Amino acid sequence: MIPGLMQQTPLQVIDILKFAARAHGGVEVVSRLVDEPIVRSTYAGELRRTERAAKALQRLGVRAGDRVATLAWNTLRHFELFYAVPGLGAILNTVNPRLFDEQITYILNHAEAGVLFFDKSFLALVERLAPKLETVKTFVMLSDESAHEPGAVGAQCYERLLAQESDGFVWPTLDENAGAMLCYTSGTTGEPKGVLYSHRGIVLHAIASGLNSAFGFDAFDVVMPCSSLFHASAWGLPFAAPINGCKLVLPCEKMDGAHLQELILNEGVTFTGGVPTIWTMYLAHLEQTGGNAGKLKRVVIGGSAVPRAMAETFKRKYGVQVLQIWGMTETAPLGVIATPTPALAALGEDKLDEAIWTRQGRLQFGIELKVVDENGAEAPHDGETSGALMVRGPWTIQRYFRGERDVVDADGWFDTGDIATIDQFGFMRITDRKKDVIKSGGEWISSIDLENVAVACPGVKIAAVVGVPHPKWEERPIMLIEAHEGAELSEQQVLAYLAPRIVKWWTPDRVLFGLVPLTATGKINKKAIRDAYGQVLMGA
Repeated sequence: MIPGLMQQTPLQVIDILKFAARAHGGVEVVSRLVDEPIVRSTYAGELRRTERAAKALQRLGVRAGDRVATLAWNTLRHFELFYAVPGLGAILNTVNPRLFDEQITYILNHAEAGVLFFDKSFLALVERLAPKLETVKTFVMLSDESAHEPGAVGAQCYERLLAQESDGFVWPTLDENAGAMLCYTSGTTGEPKGVLYSHRGIVLHAIASGLNSAFGFDAFDVVMPCSSLFHASAWGLPFAAPINGCKLVLPCEKMDGAHLQELILNEGVTFTGGVPTIWTMYLAHLEQTGGNAGKLKRVVIGGSAVPRAMAETFKRKYGVQVLQIWGMTETAPLGVIATPTPALAALGEDKLDEAIWTRQGRLQFGIELKVVDENGAEAPHDGETSGALMVRGPWTIQRYFRGERDVVDADGWFDTGDIATIDQFGFMRITDRKKDVIKSGGEWISSIDLENVAVACPGVKIAAVVGVPHPKWEERPIMLIEAHEGAELSEQQVLAYLAPRIVKWWTPDRVLFGLVPLTATGKINKKAIRDAYGQVLMGA
């Protein structure tokens, strides 16, 4: 081998913000805060505040390799910790506050976090958990003096800490393979598992996710992450936006339709993304108020399949393109995005829309995908043959934090737990989770496909399908419907809507009505539905 003659500059997270401050220093970062007015900063200002935050962290005793945890919303202060903590060589552990107390406690103790930053909304939660935390010794409330409450944990004030420090900081040079962020999975079974992102993986992900085949960012975009910063780093948007010079808008916890609409209109948001439930509320708000989507151009939706009716409403009524995304905590999180290609466009607008709205996305640089059958043989890219979805790449997990062994095979492939197909255009479609696919009389039924059809039924807000035991057919599907407020729906109406749109043997044996339970990340909680309705067909 002849070595290359290029500089060996390590990829470091802090370099993204340093670049944004130099190249796009005047571009705004706008943020709602808890119990405080909206604040405005710039990338140059954010670098100065991040330098002060790094000094404050050192004064608190944080050193390279230490874990610093957060229980916080999508705010400017949380964004600053995304850079200050890894910039020091420490590891930022973003914790989902919507988890059960026991899970949050487990995560903080498993990560061995020494410092916990939290928003004021979580003071009662932190006070409740504090006696059970084995390693957290320092608590900091992400607030200014006017909103600060030390509480029973004696929390320090974030803005006071920054005010005590001066501008300027000499950032250390780090190994690009060092850990930078620690995100825990939020599965409904077993203990949460930690996924430790490296500096290298985060920077490569930020570069790749802004490509035209992915989010397609440029310096004219105004990006508002409505995926939570505590959930797989909000799909990497806090890194991808500044690396492309995009204005960044942070909505705190205000994800209802009215608050989102205010920011979309007032800040000129062009790009946003989040789980389907957020956009159900947003579209309902627009319908009720007669509002428009302002300058919004693209909405990326992930977490669960995008209802076709939602995508059609966004495009036909408001001129907004809906793009599906698939990923997971273990892929940091970008896997695929459903962006158009010339080959699909040549088939006509209807075929193009169908591909984008019914498939999770197409192959992206940096993530390899394959679908394998029960024997491990790779399935053809025909859009029909399904199998286990396997992934590998520079921002894909190799081993869980503090795990004893790798979770990939000998060739580096990670089993996602999803069942999928890949078509001739390179588009991947999730047909189900392994644990959610329904086997009825030896035949497979896709719960996701059934949900996508049902949610287009007038009056349906959310549709959830699970397989439950059946005395004759092993399993049969049942459907739980959450209706829009004021809508009157019956089982007969839903079944009549489904009848011409699905094969007959896919017809749910029961259609039930009630609130559809969601997980801490806004996905349908199918385990809770099975627990509640698992025996409903056993008398059939």
